[in-house]
Amino acid sequence: MNSPIPVRLAYEVDLSYAVQAAGADFIFNVQAARTPRQHVLGETLSLPGGAPVREDTDPETRGRFLRVRADVGPITLRYAATVEIVHHLEDPTGIQETGIPALPGSVLPFLYPSRYCPSDTLNAFAMAQFGSLWQGYGRVQAICDWVQRNVAFVPGSSCGTTTAADTLRQGQGVCRDFAHLMIALCRAINIPARFTTGLDYGADPALGPTDFHAYVEAYVGGRWRIFDPSGTAIPMGFVRLTSGRDAADSAYASIFGNVVPQARRLAIWAVPGQDGVVREPYRGWEAVSTDDGPSA
Repeated sequence: MNSPIPVRLAYEVDLSYAVQAAGADFIFNVQAARTPRQHVLGETLSLPGGAPVREDTDPETRGRFLRVRADVGPITLRYAATVEIVHHLEDPTGIQETGIPALPGSVLPFLYPSRYCPSDTLNAFAMAQFGSLWQGYGRVQAICDWVQRNVAFVPGSSCGTTTAADTLRQGQGVCRDFAHLMIALCRAINIPARFTTGLDYGADPALGPTDFHAYVEAYVGGRWRIFDPSGTAIPMGFVRLTSGRDAADSAYASIFGNVVPQARRLAIWAVPGQDGVVREPYRGWEAVSTDDGPSA
């Protein structure tokens, strides 16, 4: 099963900062990744003041990173893009987990513990909860559902050093904490999982304005499948920015220097496709992927 009809989304990001003495360096991760299933139809980037910019692309994740050197004073990054996403949709009932011998080499790092996902410390818990389940997509979905049921979404309840083990103990967090916990539980039972960033298309306005969103991709059945353990957004509405072992690899802004954050504005919406029809992302029963297959 597959979807031949792409979804088109447009989004905008404005990030403003006040750079203090001696200037600062930034690494921004706000540009849409270019992948075989995510096509950037158009984009604009503005950095008033003539700050020097260098763009690098990660060959594995296809994440695009902007390196910016800014002098003392205000700096505002403005980025806008229109993206067309061709989702791979599949009946999840027959999708089996991929055994360790069959995993591509690029997937192996996502089996191991990482800074925010100490899967080794959660092995006993994960095995007790999920070890006896059928080894397929349904087990990954069960982990996702468990995290959503047992962790409360509470803005401001965690910080930059909160790990998956902390979230399990505290039972609350924000999207990155939900993602870290699901990833750690997957890895604890030998399911590769990675931390991926996008925007929270379809999130309840009661949760606040549009924001960056952390979700999970688990490698099952020869593809990276999309899961949203927070349940706050619509997986078909995620524009891929980048992915990594955990949030340490995937921050939307890494700052080196004395900087005071100022305004932040994000927006995302569906736009007409080539035929003039607007196709809104929806919550479906299918397994969703924007991976192009085993080597992607």
